[in-house]
Amino acid sequence: MMEQHAIVSEDEWMAARKALLREERAFTHARDALVAKRQALPWVKVEKTYVFDTPQGTRTLAELFGPRRQLLTYHFMLGPDWEEGCPGCSFLSDHVDGMLTHLEHHDVTYVAVSRAPLAKLEAFKQRMGWHFPWVSSYGGDFNFDYHVSFDEADKARGKALYNYEEQDYMSDELPGISAFYRDEAGHVYHTYSAYARGVEMALGAYAMLEFTAKGRNEKKDMREWMRHHDRYEDSAAQDSAALDGAAQKPCCAHEHKAQ
Repeated sequence: MMEQHAIVSEDEWMAARKALLREERAFTHARDALVAKRQALPWVKVEKTYVFDTPQGTRTLAELFGPRRQLLTYHFMLGPDWEEGCPGCSFLSDHVDGMLTHLEHHDVTYVAVSRAPLAKLEAFKQRMGWHFPWVSSYGGDFNFDYHVSFDEADKARGKALYNYEEQDYMSDELPGISAFYRDEAGHVYHTYSAYARGVEMALGAYAMLEFTAKGRNEKKDMREWMRHHDRYEDSAAQDSAALDGAAQKPCCAHEHKAQ
């Protein structure tokens, strides 16, 4: 049964579409201006030496860049005692392999970082069929310093610093993306970090859904329908009502509708 919606003539539709197009163009120009401000932010020199476990051995943050000057680190929610990766982080990571070559040919190295030991990352990566680099910060301060992992003290007081403000404690791991730049002398600078809904721009599936009539079709957040890609039912067309209220563990921070 078709949902209630205005049905109009082609001429009426075209007038409405052109009116929306004017707003879309204004939004695009406003976004361009915002991105320019992001890239004009000052930088902070990274003074601490961070070390990561990788399949090639231990590497410092500077060494994660490889031959490139720019580094994107995705803070993937997979803690040392977790059995599997966050479904929302996995949803985002399903987008990465296809863009990896393009990033690398535009002077950008992409690396996912989690606190779980490397063996656990490698096992989950194999299960999901991913190829992007994924390193472990197990035992180090990286995740804590970039405010995506939280300790027992945070849990005890029920508060944690996330997305640049004190918030109610939600989970020992939360998502984010951090950008770094390495200069000719080998010095590394932190240039940007985004958290919560700030990482949604990397979700191409959401962008595609928003072209459709029903859009994201979520009452609250992605947990209503999204699964690890190997956990969907076989049916190609599922009744969305059957997924309402499905229980999942904390899944990224996309449950927060406010940035």
